[in-house]
Amino acid sequence: MQFNKTTSINMHNSNNVSAVMLRVLLALLPGTLIYAYFFGWNILLNITIACITAVISEALMLYLRKRPIKPYMKDYSAILTACLLALALPTLAPWWLIVIATLFAIIIAKHLYGGLGYNPFNPAMVGYVVVMISFPQYMTQWLIPHNGLDLMQTLQLQLWGITPESIILDSITSATPIDSIKTGLSLQRPITEIGQSPLFGTLGGIGWEWITTGFFAGGLWLIYKRTIGWQIPVAMLSTIAAMSLVFNFISPELYAGPLLHLFNGGTVLAAFFIATDPVSASTTPKGRIIYAIGIGLLTYIIRTWGGYPDGIAFAVLLMNMAVPTIDYYTQPRIFGANR
Repeated sequence: MQFNKTTSINMHNSNNVSAVMLRVLLALLPGTLIYAYFFGWNILLNITIACITAVISEALMLYLRKRPIKPYMKDYSAILTACLLALALPTLAPWWLIVIATLFAIIIAKHLYGGLGYNPFNPAMVGYVVVMISFPQYMTQWLIPHNGLDLMQTLQLQLWGITPESIILDSITSATPIDSIKTGLSLQRPITEIGQSPLFGTLGGIGWEWITTGFFAGGLWLIYKRTIGWQIPVAMLSTIAAMSLVFNFISPELYAGPLLHLFNGGTVLAAFFIATDPVSASTTPKGRIIYAIGIGLLTYIIRTWGGYPDGIAFAVLLMNMAVPTIDYYTQPRIFGANR
């Protein structure tokens, strides 16, 4: 007698590297479009320069390492690194600074450690820190929202370093809200007075509060699609909010409140898109929370008492160093084994 046999339902898992990278790039789109709306062509030019440099350097390193170029290029990891780096750099960064940062991110931080999956440090943050330390004067060149620059004026400024005759550079450049808070407090100005600057809006800096909202929406979508876990974004943002709330309660005129920390700088971008890097971040459930809390604490400490206005890049790299130890001591217990 012949018996009919059926097998269990098998579902294909579409979470390959290319699909994950494309999903993250798609999640970056709302914040990037809002960024371009407020700050103009500059951010799109930054992204273009970074992506071209990343693709060329990725192909060159694959060729030198005798790896097949086409399959590795199709994973979009170099493009994602370039986009994150470009979004972190100043809107008026000269083209050569973007190229240097991208080369360090792809060649030094990624391929010299063995390529994707072997890098212990976040490549985008390595590139950012290199140019931050090496060229600090160029890392403060930010445009004001709705600066009025057209495409040709943007190309003249960033590619050729020429200030168009029709504009006064000092009238369209300014410090970021985070820079203004840091500078104002160093001059012993109270937070309420600093907040009266035209740079600030309802929740944070004008433009930045909407950019942050765009990245927040993209990050929530990634959690919904299970591309990233909730632990790192929630733990990092909660730590920064809690620290700023406590110190703001102690002295509201000396310490900025949670909204100014969360809606300014790259806090939300880092929480959802940078700290969650699956290669350099912690991989255990408890470890992710410890790792994110460490980033939040270090970010607040550097912002408040350190020499740099925004310490996210340094915080991420320092916690990347701690990931092997965190993972070692937070391994989940195997079922049936003793603790």
